[in-house]
Amino acid sequence: MLRLGLTGGIASGKSAVAAMLREMGFAVLDADSLAHRLIEPGQPAYNEALQEFGQAVLAPNGRVDRAKLSAIVFADRSRLERLNVIVHPRVAEVVFRQFEDWQRGGTRDAAFVEAALLIESGIHKKLDGLVVVWCEPEQQLQRLVARGLGEAEACRRIAAQLPVEEKLLLATEKIDCSGSLEQTRRQVEALAAKLRRGAARG
Repeated sequence: MLRLGLTGGIASGKSAVAAMLREMGFAVLDADSLAHRLIEPGQPAYNEALQEFGQAVLAPNGRVDRAKLSAIVFADRSRLERLNVIVHPRVAEVVFRQFEDWQRGGTRDAAFVEAALLIESGIHKKLDGLVVVWCEPEQQLQRLVARGLGEAEACRRIAAQLPVEEKLLLATEKIDCSGSLEQTRRQVEALAAKLRRGAARG
């Protein structure tokens, strides 16, 4: 079983590609959602996040308010790096445990971990391949503004991530999400066919 990463910049189309892969029968772990769960009350990372960022990031119910936390970390790269130090090692531990479970359960061809910060976390170094989803930065900005972010905040979030050019240099496969969903689907179908051919030969 190939252990593959799926990454891309914010609003690049990564989640759409992940959904297509799931439809095609591939196992995909959403590491970004996992990271959010790891800072829920009762989780070890919750206490560390509270020590680092204080009560200001809490909602009235005691849970971490992701909007408040995002406002802090995307305005200050050093705070973002500190959050990553708290969360990334725990995410990696769960990710590789899940890969082992899938393999024991009989997953044959490939399984994916989807994460925006897959490269920044270093997880990609332990994988068999890396699929990078990309679109032009102008499209990322348009999509983020359409989601309700202000332009300045959208630009900050894009700038906080590794530039797409650097991600593409590390890619073993690339999916261009600049066009229509149908164009994206054709690329994902081609990738799925390639992976299954490889599994059949293996």
